[in-house]
Amino acid sequence: MHMKILTVVGARPQFIKSAMVSRVFKERDGLTEFLVHTGQHFDENMSEIFFEQMGMAKPDANLGISGGSHAEMTSGMLVRLERLIIRVKPQAVLVYGDTNSTLAGALASAKLQCPVAHVEAGLRSYNRKMPEEINRIVTDHLSDLLFAPTEDSVGSLLREGIPRSKIVRTGDVMLDASLNFGKISEKSSKILQNLGLEEKGYALCTFHRAENVDHRDNLEWLIDGLNQVSEDMTVVLPMHPRTQQRIDSFSLMQKLSKKVKVCSPLGYLDILQLQKHSSIILTDSGGMQKEAFFHKVPCVTLRTETEWKELLTEGHNRLAVPMKDSISEKVSQVRESILDWSFDFYGDGNSARTIVDALCEKYNN
Repeated sequence: MHMKILTVVGARPQFIKSAMVSRVFKERDGLTEFLVHTGQHFDENMSEIFFEQMGMAKPDANLGISGGSHAEMTSGMLVRLERLIIRVKPQAVLVYGDTNSTLAGALASAKLQCPVAHVEAGLRSYNRKMPEEINRIVTDHLSDLLFAPTEDSVGSLLREGIPRSKIVRTGDVMLDASLNFGKISEKSSKILQNLGLEEKGYALCTFHRAENVDHRDNLEWLIDGLNQVSEDMTVVLPMHPRTQQRIDSFSLMQKLSKKVKVCSPLGYLDILQLQKHSSIILTDSGGMQKEAFFHKVPCVTLRTETEWKELLTEGHNRLAVPMKDSISEKVSQVRESILDWSFDFYGDGNSARTIVDALCEKYNN
């Protein structure tokens, strides 16, 4: 029987994850993927560039939905996705991560009695103030097949009463991507030369979450912290559009030290190079905490909690709690630690194959 999967992506990390799974789909006879881009990330650097850089097929449908409140964005996606699912008639809808695109894909499918499969299931911060946490929980409980990246995520799902028969421990598809695209970025990216950086001579920093950038006090705490770190080493800050907007609206740009190198948002291949050759990574991104571990680079997470608890347990990652901790002290602590990088938290780089095997086994009948 011919099997059709409708995949929903909308934000940068989802493009990267889906690229790995899409490659495996293409290897399989009798399997078609219909790729939908919701348009959630509309910045040229944050979206179109990925399809070009990564040799990904252009989406079969682009909904062009971005901006507005959570309700406006999600409801717009729901209406359009429902029509597409009815027209395409997939055996299952595949969603990734924890964005509004994820939630809309899961909800539209479940209402139409179309099975939902969720990549990165079972992650929990236990902070329901984060919109991502709401998206994760709802998506997991609507899903028919849950692809959990780690043992910890499997445990979270079981504790919430999800049957073991629905859960597949896959490893992390971001490791697949990091291994695959790391080789390409090594050859093609010139970002270190362009920014005048030396290997292991700088800190890489990214932050964009609402709880960090929407509050002036938190933003000032971040800027003060980066200024302190920049006394010891160059800090590279690729500026997310949301972060730039908030810094401008609070008139804080002049407070940022000249030793902090600000640059525009970068493509994934350039970011991989910056991660790999940095001395330390400071971030509020979930994905970048793991990528730091893949590259054997210590990390400080600029948040009150993290979904990737195994990295805290073993010391590869430290939390710098906004308005409470000193970022520079946390940087010193993790850099001075002796870390064991041999832990197998995230699988062996074959997660995409495990995901496609499970989809075929469940729905190709």
